[in-house]
Amino acid sequence: MPTIFIVFGFIFKFYSDDHEPIHVHVIKDGNEAKYNVETEIEQVFNHGFKKHEISMIESIIEENVEIIKNRWMEYFKNTR
Repeated sequence: MPTIFIVFGFIFKFYSDDHEPIHVHVIKDGNEAKYNVETEIEQVFNHGFKKHEISMIESIIEENVEIIKNRWMEYFKNTR
């Protein structure tokens, strides 16, 4: 499960056998959220994060969306 980065304890990652569209999983303290980022940032699900945590997660994704996309494309270019 490749980790893209960790910010304020939030782990931003994708799974090694993941599927398109490009998306990121965010995990912390047993909670998980998933966001599609291919064309726009869109929450797919949220399991346990509070509203203020979601706001922070979405801000981090917005600031780093190109890094997320590039890491996804680099990883899957070499594994598929």
